[in-house]
Amino acid sequence: MLIGILQTGRPPDEIRDRSGDYPEMFARLLGPHGFEFRTWHVEAGTFPEGPEAADGWLVTGSRHGAYEDHPWMPPLEQLIRDIRAAGRPLVGICFGHQIIAQALGGRVVKWPGGWAVGRTVYDWGGRPVAMNAWHQDQIVEAPEDAEVVATHPDCAYAALLYDGEIFTVQAHPEFDFAVVEGLAETRGRGVVPDEKLDAALAAGDRPTDRTEVGAMIARFFRERRIA
Repeated sequence: MLIGILQTGRPPDEIRDRSGDYPEMFARLLGPHGFEFRTWHVEAGTFPEGPEAADGWLVTGSRHGAYEDHPWMPPLEQLIRDIRAAGRPLVGICFGHQIIAQALGGRVVKWPGGWAVGRTVYDWGGRPVAMNAWHQDQIVEAPEDAEVVATHPDCAYAALLYDGEIFTVQAHPEFDFAVVEGLAETRGRGVVPDEKLDAALAAGDRPTDRTEVGAMIARFFRERRIA
């Protein structure tokens, strides 16, 4: 099964040197499930010819806000709608989670409650699931047909499922602690409050459920369900 990765940003050079680019992180997360991958760097203006170019699609994270004005964002939103209309499974992570919701009628804002960084525990249908987070923006109004499957006191729409067609997650199952540490070093100081960065770094490399969430994503691509 070929998964088309729609790349909407790049990590800093220091992170790419030790952890790879975003497509490589997703290949490590999902590759053990037998997928093949092809990347289109949509942030740089490179788009597929259409939804049929891959069997399933994944929209990555980005340092951009879904509400910003960039020339690649309107065609990405149209591609999202076209992928859904074509019946191809679609997954979104962080920015991908947000831009998919926006493309389908939801609303994304810079959250006045501030940043979520590092290991965060979400309520996933009554059980805890831990993932690494790195975001300030979030969905405040979900599309009408989106089912909430995970939540957090500071993130009401932590994961959404759309009629077995789309699955999106606000946190980053592709991030291990080394990526969080790298983001703190390169993009965090002076932007994220020091106390939040310090708490995330002090937690160290505590276990997360990223492998379990990766398995959910793989199951969704193959079976259109997460459980």
